[in-house]
Amino acid sequence: MKALLITHDNQLQAEIAAQGAARMPPVTLVAVRSRLRDALERVLPENPALVIVDASGLAGDEAELLLRLAKLYPGATFMLLTRDQQQDLLIRAMRAGVREVLQLPLVHSAFHDAINRIADAANAGKLCDGKVLAFISCKGGSGATFLSTNFAYALASLADKKVILIDLHGQFGDATLYVSDQKPAMTLSDVCGQIARIDGAFLDSCLVHVTPGFGILAAADDPAQAVELKPEQMDVILRVARQHYDYVVLDVGRQIDAISLRALDNADAIYPVLQLALPDLRDGRRLLDIFRSLGYAIENTRLIVNRYEKGGRLRLQDVQASLGAEVMHTVPNDYVNVTDSVNQGVPVLQLSRASPVARSLSELVELVTARRVPEAKGLLTRLFGRAEAEQ
Repeated sequence: MKALLITHDNQLQAEIAAQGAARMPPVTLVAVRSRLRDALERVLPENPALVIVDASGLAGDEAELLLRLAKLYPGATFMLLTRDQQQDLLIRAMRAGVREVLQLPLVHSAFHDAINRIADAANAGKLCDGKVLAFISCKGGSGATFLSTNFAYALASLADKKVILIDLHGQFGDATLYVSDQKPAMTLSDVCGQIARIDGAFLDSCLVHVTPGFGILAAADDPAQAVELKPEQMDVILRVARQHYDYVVLDVGRQIDAISLRALDNADAIYPVLQLALPDLRDGRRLLDIFRSLGYAIENTRLIVNRYEKGGRLRLQDVQASLGAEVMHTVPNDYVNVTDSVNQGVPVLQLSRASPVARSLSELVELVTARRVPEAKGLLTRLFGRAEAEQ
């Protein structure tokens, strides 16, 4: 964000420059003027996005110059810094379209909050209204991380959506290893530690980018840092993620704690993942009982049966009767292709696009996106058409 600063205080100039540079993306001072008259006489070749006016010691006849400056830069947002709440000055500032008034000496947190509001307003027309989809294991080893990561990749690749996956496994999170060999430079705990800076660009810079449309925010890799995460920080991260991504996929793991609960509270749909085995049914029933006690709508809880094989003693009807929820989708037992994908850290859709599990993930993409993008019906044809033509 390019800014024009009007002040004769060198210390304040240095302070604002330092705070602006610490942001991501930065607030860059493209010019500094000592007085309003100086700013009117020396017009910038390019309109700034932000004009910061130090109004301390502003002479009475200079206040009217704010109106003229606002007309000179009609697309800019104006921020007024003042040591005294002068009623007349504030009225003139409002007429000039000043949106933010901050007290001096400058409080850094208030400054960043104001910049966040300005950035949000500037991006309001470009923001997404993303859906949050949470994958959670009914029992350890059910395959929820494999499904969430590979589904997110398929969603971005096949449906041409912008997707972020957030790994909530704490210090044991390894979602990136399923689809990438990149080492995360930043983790969830790093983002929470700089939560005041968060916006779309900062969040994007913290991801492991698997494809241009799909990135992963890695789990906190330090147990001490994972404990320090706060539920309200998850609210902020998900709010920003919704605004900048079509889909936010959560790999929740098994733990039910303050962080995972806050994430589930924000979810538009929850996908418990289980296999056809009695221990999975037992733990699945406990999990769904927790969801019901929390008031989660049963229609938003959609079961996925992983490693499904027809002809077993337990049937899908048994799962639905036992858990009181409908099985939305089944993923076939495709041990060889899944193992190859996990061991190589390559999405199964990329490694073996004609495999049964890749086809199943494609069908899941159609099921999910059909609610928002009805024209997604042709995904399977586009994906496998070339393979059939080559046979």
